[in-house]
This record gives sequence, structure tokens and C-alpha cells, in this order.
Amino acid sequence: MIVLNDPAEIPEGFGSTVVAIGKFDGVHAGHRALIEKLLVDAASDEARTVAVTFDRHPLATIAPDASPEQVVSIAQKIDLLAASGLDATLVLTFDAALASVPAEEFVLRYLVDGLRARRVLIGEDFRFGHRGAGDATLLRRMGDDHGFTVEVIPPVASRSADVADDRRVSSTWIRELLSVGDVERAAKLLGHDHGVRGEIVHGKRRGRALGFPTANLAPSLDGFVPADGVYAGWLSVRPAEGVLGSGAQHPAAISVGTNPTFDDVPERVVEAHVLDRDDLDLYGRTVDVEFVSRLRGMVAFEGLDDLIAQMRDDVDAARDALRQ
Repeated sequence: MIVLNDPAEIPEGFGSTVVAIGKFDGVHAGHRALIEKLLVDAASDEARTVAVTFDRHPLATIAPDASPEQVVSIAQKIDLLAASGLDATLVLTFDAALASVPAEEFVLRYLVDGLRARRVLIGEDFRFGHRGAGDATLLRRMGDDHGFTVEVIPPVASRSADVADDRRVSSTWIRELLSVGDVERAAKLLGHDHGVRGEIVHGKRRGRALGFPTANLAPSLDGFVPADGVYAGWLSVRPAEGVLGSGAQHPAAISVGTNPTFDDVPERVVEAHVLDRDDLDLYGRTVDVEFVSRLRGMVAFEGLDDLIAQMRDDVDAARDALRQ
């Protein structure tokens, strides 16, 4: 998949397109329904498939105080979109200039002149253009004039134990689940395990002294960090040019929190103990840490013996969870 930041970057001879527009935060089941329909439509038309998305939540520019934390970073989003089989993703910088573009101009600039769209797919609540003036009605009217059709894809809904009626799958719901550590239900809505990405940095080396060395992610990591606790999951080393073994995936017991037993960690830390390996040199490498199952909440222990015993239990529990 090629990544574009401006229609001017579209390769010569790219051809006409079928386009899906959205925020795609998390690339969850609702987004995938849109993309799957896009791929089917493009196969019939022999057109290229393109997702149009934004480098941030629009509210981050329009109303920063109301902007939610993103489920994934833009880099993670691009990887997830690439895995879906799209030909290209157009990532627009949602700054004040883009926010001020009238809806009609947005259509002409990006869909008609830029992508030569034959067909445009959106979710039923999608709005675009200055003050959100653009909607499906405007798209259909302009499509009649400029040779593209429009389809509104209905939301994907799931029956939740928390409410009587079906609930629309959304990034909001996924954030709620991650905020309480329910990574398993979040994965069902996402269609993949939720993960964070960051560089491995030096910590206090306390885990190694206790017999459980950990890879500590820098605080400036990508992705929504779930609730404090201990999780079973995977640590995947991001590919690095010229580095042997890049891309390897390892089973891990993952800790999220401030390490209350020692009470000397000022901010939440994500650290992963790779199971049955103590020979990995990951410092300076970028890794993905994926959360499969929550094992327990974060607690303070009376002494080191109790902590070490619990860490042994956590490793066994993580190994069992990852075998299932």
C-alpha cells in the first residue's frame, strides 16, 4: 500500500478509484465493514482502492479540550489499513486550513480532481468540510454532477451485556473497554489484539535483579494504554534495516502502571517480560506490545518475596493464556 499526504503525490497512471472516507481510529469492525465493501466494489469496477483519513482527530484542531485520546497512532493506523489490502491511503493533515475548506471544495479537490473517484463509501454519521456541512446528501448531489456514486454503509452493532439494545461498534466503546482493562472484548470489536508501540529504554533494572528482566517502553509511546494491571500478550520487534532478527515476535507478561510496591515511578510505564528469554538486547529498538488477556490488577506487595512469588505466578498464567 502506498501512503499519500496530498493528491499531487498520486502516481501517474494510478487510474480511477473507489474511496472510503473516515477517521478509522483503531480500524475496528465498523471500519472493516466499510473497507470490505470497498474492496468488493473495486473488484467489479477494476478500480484502485483508497482510504482517505486524517492525521489526528478533527476535534484536536477544532475543539482540543473535547478531543478524545486516539485508540491508535497514525503510524499504527496506516499499518492496519495496509493489512486490509488497500492500494493506497491518503492521510490529510487536519489543521486549521483543512478545517476551513468548504465541503464542496473538499469534494472537488480530493475526490474529483485528486482521486478521480468512481464510487465513494462513508459511514452514516460521517461529516466533512467547514463546520461539518458536508454529508451524504451533498456527496450524492455532487456525484450526479461529477460522475461518482455514493453509498452509506450502516454501522456494525454488537449486543452488549451492559445495555438492553445492540450497541454500535465505535472507538468510544473500545476506549471504554481498554480503560477498565477489558482487552479481550476490545479485541473482538477491533478484530485484532490492541497494542501500543514505542522505543525500548533503560529503566531501573529492578526486574533483572529480581530474575524477571523487562523491556521498558518510553513514555512517549503510540496507542491507547489500557488500565493498570498485568497482561498476557506479545512483544514484536519492529523491522530495522540491517539488523538480524528484526520482526521477531515473543510471548510476554506485560505490566502497566507505576509499580506501587516500590512507589518510585512517577508516571505509568508499560514493560514486558519476554517469557523464557533473558538474552535479548532490545535497547533502542522499536517494538509493538499487544495485549491478549488481563491477568490481574496492579497491587502493592509487603515485601520482595511476595512480589517474586506473584511474578512467577504471572509468568505461568501468561504462558497458559497464550496457549489457548
